[in-house]
Amino acid sequence: MTRGRILGFATLCLASALAAGAYAYRALQRTSSPAQNERAGGAAGNSPGAVVAAALPGPPGALFLFRNTAIDSSYGRLATAPIENVADRRVISMLSCERVDYAAGRGVCLALAGRGVMTTYSAIVFDQDFQPVFTLRLGGIPSRVRVAPDGRLAAVTVFVSGHSYASGNFSTVTSIIDLHKGSYVIPNFEALAVWRGEQRFEAVDRNFWGVTFARDSDTFYATVAGGGLTHLIKGTVSDQRATVLHDDVECPSLSPDNKRVAFKRRVREGSAPVHWALAVLDLSTMDEVLLREAHSVDDQVAWLDNDRIMYALPATEGGSAEMNTWVIDVRGTGSPRLLVPQSYSTVVWLPPPDGRALPR
Repeated sequence: MTRGRILGFATLCLASALAAGAYAYRALQRTSSPAQNERAGGAAGNSPGAVVAAALPGPPGALFLFRNTAIDSSYGRLATAPIENVADRRVISMLSCERVDYAAGRGVCLALAGRGVMTTYSAIVFDQDFQPVFTLRLGGIPSRVRVAPDGRLAAVTVFVSGHSYASGNFSTVTSIIDLHKGSYVIPNFEALAVWRGEQRFEAVDRNFWGVTFARDSDTFYATVAGGGLTHLIKGTVSDQRATVLHDDVECPSLSPDNKRVAFKRRVREGSAPVHWALAVLDLSTMDEVLLREAHSVDDQVAWLDNDRIMYALPATEGGSAEMNTWVIDVRGTGSPRLLVPQSYSTVVWLPPPDGRALPR
């Protein structure tokens, strides 16, 4: 089979998978009396007696969009559940994703593209109907993806060596993609000019990951590591320049009001396994608050609103392929609560306003 025919067949498969997702979404919208999700009942998470978060208010038609982690034939597939009552029936699509994000009519699914001598991965860009728009080949194992608030750009991080941030010998590539042109705006963050005070930050082992966008979708925050240390940087896509703001920050996530950054902080305790604690940084004062989550959270959190963040944890204390999404109040009140059982990489899908045409 020629290379052209192989690519054509792969594109057809992706289109079919995403079309199935669109059908699943419409089926959910038509359901008048959803049944209880059979799998949700026993998924109490990694904490005995975990309390499931109460029904959440949300705009009509709002959904949670996530990677399904039930250990069955639907494992890894893109799924949806109604935000106003997450215990209602989830709908499973045919599209499998390693990680997903979505905003303003554009989504990105990091997916396995093919197995062989070399396993390959792709970034599948889809629209509000779960229809494929572009597919870009990735140069490594998917790690993080974040879509800008206006749906025009996305940041993707892959491992090109290693596969975990807990190891000190990994290497990443982080890129910015134009989601309406299907092209790279910044192919590799190594091109960034990073400054720390009046000096260039040019560590030979520097890596970038965990990008998060501001409301203007040009300003971003991210993690840069070098010399065994991690730092929060703030930069702009347009001039490809960034400045170190704060130390000991990994996988930042900017609040919707752009006032705070939630992140994970590495806690070193001798020879014990790496532990990541959740914290929130006030960007106006640079004051930090540690959150009341005792478990190690190896995730780039997502904000549910200006006061709550969502993150994933293994379903069992010893670690599991099954993950659950939790929610916690960043104001330091209350305890973590189970939000969406058997889910990972959870984001909110909002239906576009009637009559609005997406830019192409």
